[in-house]
This record gives sequence, structure tokens and C-alpha cells, in this order.
Amino acid sequence: MSAFPLRLEQQRRLFLVVSGMSTAGSFAGITAKGWILLHGSADPFVLALNFAALSLPSLLVSGPAGVRTDRLGCERVLVQAQWALLAAAALGALAIPLLEGMAQVLLLLFSTLLVGIAGAFELTARNKYCSLLVDEPEQLAGYLASFSVVFNVGKLVGPPIGGWLVAIAGPAWALGIDAASYLLPIASVMFLLQPRRDLEQRSDGKGGATLLTAWRDCGGTLRGVLTLTAVLCVVNFFHPGLAPLIAEQVLGPDPRDLGLFTSVLAAGSIAGGVVLQRNSARLSSRPFRTLGGFALITAVAQLGMASTSSVGISLMMTFLIGAGTAGLLSSCNLITQIGAPQVMRGRMAGLSQIAFLGGGGLSGLLAALLVMATSLSSTFAITGGIGAVLGFLWIVRRGNRRLEPIRSV
Repeated sequence: MSAFPLRLEQQRRLFLVVSGMSTAGSFAGITAKGWILLHGSADPFVLALNFAALSLPSLLVSGPAGVRTDRLGCERVLVQAQWALLAAAALGALAIPLLEGMAQVLLLLFSTLLVGIAGAFELTARNKYCSLLVDEPEQLAGYLASFSVVFNVGKLVGPPIGGWLVAIAGPAWALGIDAASYLLPIASVMFLLQPRRDLEQRSDGKGGATLLTAWRDCGGTLRGVLTLTAVLCVVNFFHPGLAPLIAEQVLGPDPRDLGLFTSVLAAGSIAGGVVLQRNSARLSSRPFRTLGGFALITAVAQLGMASTSSVGISLMMTFLIGAGTAGLLSSCNLITQIGAPQVMRGRMAGLSQIAFLGGGGLSGLLAALLVMATSLSSTFAITGGIGAVLGFLWIVRRGNRRLEPIRSV
């Protein structure tokens, strides 16, 4: 415990900053790992498999993560998950000097799988933990949205760091920084932050405190938000696992080209997050209009990627894809947190992860198969067209439905 206790406002800022720094290290590692897998296998399906290993575990473990968070407490689960992330990332770093060829690829994929499992627990616990760092219930929406902005700033600066480290010092350095970056949030949560633990509501640990119970009790509007997010992520999610392949076709094969591409994507994510943060109350009150609007932005940008060969226009479309995708995912997370009672927010975070990470993982595999069967531009045209239709239909049919946030932290 710190000898000089920080005010809650200072704690919120600290948690944002260390999480953003950790994210920057993580995306440096992700960039390096994607480059290694692309040049080690030359197979787009391996890239999609890497992202699926990161995201698909949410389908299996986000439910137990949410139940565990609501039963044991978000702070305890958060620290445990952060230590697990450190160990999993370190395993990936060790794969570079110790192994070669297919053995190296397999260990990197296994490391990604472990990061995906631990990350599902970390994100679930972190969402509920944020509610213990605000002074008033009205601050939660803005804080969660701010968290998304800082997260995407980490995504912006991380890939160039990863690209330069691969080019100058080798991929092991990038993966090593990824592992070390998890020490920052671990130290802050264990020694510096003092959340309002007395306000946390835990489930009773009995059989009724399950993911199914949370799904049934959250209400029709939140169930609709989760359903729409899952569907949009399957058919219209941007495919981060294919980023190295897309960057190579749009810009070139140099790892710094991949860093530039992912940085433009992250800049769009920041823009989408800022829009959501500055309008969090208004946008969350019309959930289907908001989700459908961000889906349309992503879909139109994908259609633009399919119809141009210009590097400048492609990067503009990449920016819009980042904005639309980040807005969609952050909106789902924000809406399900402020619209649910505190006692089930861990499980609602788990359901949100199942919707957007599980859906995104399936989408990446489907997109890889489409790329192998047709081409990258045809894949963008198909997914963008379907996404545009779905986004428009949900806006027309449910755009006026309102969400009333829970008036307690």
C-alpha cells in the first residue's frame, strides 16, 4: 500500500496511463509476432489462426471469468490474470532464441493462446474494477470510454516500436518488451491503487449466479446489444490477424510498413474512441443506432478498400475501419456495463467478450478462407456489403429504442 494515498481521480489517471503503456508493449509484440509468422510460413491462414488463438478462447473462458470475477472480486482476479499474461508473453519471447521453423511457429501460437485465455480474465475483471475507481455513477461511462481511447493510443505507438525493433534489434526484443510491460499494471494495482472495495457487490457463489442467469436477467435491450455485436463481428469485423498480409499488399513487405499500417488503424481507433468518450451519455442512450452507425462506417470503409488500388485512399479507408471497429466494440462494452447492476457486471463483461472477441476470431478465420479462395479485395467487398445491409436494417428497425443506465456504481 502506498505511503501517500492517491485521490480517486489520480488513481483513475494512473490506471489509464500504465494500462496504455502495457498496451503499447503488447502491440509491439503482436506486430513482431505477426511479421515472424508471415515470413516463417507465408500462409495467411496461420496469421488468422494466430488472431483466433488470441480471441477465440473468450468463447470458452469469458463465461467462467465473469462468474469468477463476480464471486471472488474483481481486484483479486485482475492481479491473477496480469501475472498469467506476463508468463504467457515471456513464453513467446523465449521461442525466438530457443527454436526454429515449425517448432517456433507452434510455440508462438501456443503463447498467443495462453495470452488469449489470461486476457479474457483480465478484461473481464478490469471492466468491473473501473466501477470502483469513480466517485459518482455518472462518471463511469466517460471513464470506460476514456480507457478505450488510452488503449488505442497504446495501439498507435506500439506497432511502430515493434516494427523498428524487428528491423534493428530483432523480434526477440519486441516480444521481451511485451512481456516486461505487464509489470506496470501489476505494480500499480498491488501497491498504488486503493479502489472503493466496500462498494463492490459480489454474487453469492450459489448455482444461480451463472452466465445464463446474467443473460436472462439483463433485459431485452442488453440481450439485443450483445446479439447485434456478435453478428456484426462475425460478418463485418476488421481482421487484425490478416494485418501483415493487408499491409504487405497495400504498402510493402518491410516490417516498418506493417508498423505504419497498424498505426493508421490505431489512429482511427483513437478517433472512434474520442467520439464515443465525448458523447458517451447520448450515444449509449440509443444503443442500436450507435452500434449500427459504427458498423456502417466499417462496412463502407471495407467497400472502399475493395474498390481502390491507391495507397493514400487505402490508408484513409484503414483509418475509417479503425474508427468503426473501435466504436463498435467500445460501445458494446460501455452499454452493457452502465446498463447492468454492479453485481453482474463481471458476467456482462464476459458476455461482451464472447460477442466481440469470439465473433472477431471466427470472422478472421472466415476471411482467411475467403482470401485463399478469392482475393483480398473480394473478401473486403463481401464482408463490407453484408455489414452495410445489417447495420442499416438494425438502425431502421430498432434505432429509436432507448437504454436507461443503472443509477448506482
